[in-house]
Amino acid sequence: MKKFKFRAIKKSGEIYKGIKESNDKFSLYYEMKVDGDTLISANEVTEKRNYLEHLNSLFNRVPEHQKIIFAKNLGTMIEAGLSLAKSLSVLQKQIGNKYFKEVISSLETDIRKGKTLSESSALYPNIFHRLFVSMVKAGEESGTLSDSLKTVGGQMDAAYKLKKKIRGAMIYPGIIISVMIIIGVLMLIYVVPGITATFKDLHVELPFFTRVLIAVSDFLKNNILLTFFYIIVLSAGGYFISLSEKGKKTFNFLILRMPVIGELVRETNSARISRTLSSLLSSGVPFSEAIFITSDIVQNHYFKEILDEARVKVEKGETISSVFINHTDLCPVFVGEMMNVGEETGRLPGMLMEVAEFYENSVDQKTKDMSTIIEPVLMVIIGVAVGFFALAMIKPIYSIMDSI
Repeated sequence: MKKFKFRAIKKSGEIYKGIKESNDKFSLYYEMKVDGDTLISANEVTEKRNYLEHLNSLFNRVPEHQKIIFAKNLGTMIEAGLSLAKSLSVLQKQIGNKYFKEVISSLETDIRKGKTLSESSALYPNIFHRLFVSMVKAGEESGTLSDSLKTVGGQMDAAYKLKKKIRGAMIYPGIIISVMIIIGVLMLIYVVPGITATFKDLHVELPFFTRVLIAVSDFLKNNILLTFFYIIVLSAGGYFISLSEKGKKTFNFLILRMPVIGELVRETNSARISRTLSSLLSSGVPFSEAIFITSDIVQNHYFKEILDEARVKVEKGETISSVFINHTDLCPVFVGEMMNVGEETGRLPGMLMEVAEFYENSVDQKTKDMSTIIEPVLMVIIGVAVGFFALAMIKPIYSIMDSI
């Protein structure tokens, strides 16, 4: 059992907080629903794990692309007429990941014992997210398991490709800036001291930039271990702060207000929310549950809050579009308006899919444009860095020559 710190709303409309034990976030949601309360948000209270447990969780990871292939192939095999158990047996032989192979073998055993795929996969939340479990369950109940598996496979594939495009756009500038910093530090430690020693011996008045460069160089040269210690401490501190709720919220706040990046984050989250909701609703998952699952998938704290608000209002009989229309500072106007059209025409899942495809294409184009824009920007940054270094080194030489 896990502990969750939660916020919920009673039938009377009173909002309250608390800590409660449950198997997972979704079990907590259903338990509170039975009691007549509506869960607004829930965060797991992390407890210390021993080193071996942490190491085991790191090694027992299944790559996202393998989960996508599994869902798509399983759907295709069932559609072709193979039984679920036989399909799992075939896939188990094709999977290279040892841990995933064991999990699929366990699923096959459970299926042969009479369990459903949704029940068995729910036992492995580190591999099969609630999105997968819910869509499979809806497919089992409606007799369209193969379609549900292919739909969830497509959903996972689209989300994976979107994530890869964004990461790909950030890798190039990240590498260039990292190399610049490393070269700069090495020059300050090994090259600058040799040049500046001459200036010190001549006892001439040095320009401000040169004095700054010499001071930084001397500090790095005399405190290499201390500098690395500071870097490690700051990096570790930043990492642990980013794991806390306040740290995540602060990071998300800063990201959303960055030029270019902020707009990219808004469109990415809009695409993810729209596609996930569309897939869940098309598979027959209840509206309130679909919003709850989507909220768990979205990483950005502010978009989670919008979805939590939407779920509470939908359960009261209000429309989801009204919530998104009231949050145009985060969600583009197009999202709320398209939701509104979908609700009025009874084609909400279809409209959501159109929104998802629109913003996925927009993000794709923006990441390509970023690659084009980043190159000249990096050239300017490199030019400024080289110019600063040249100015700091060359100006004292002219001063010395003038004094001769």
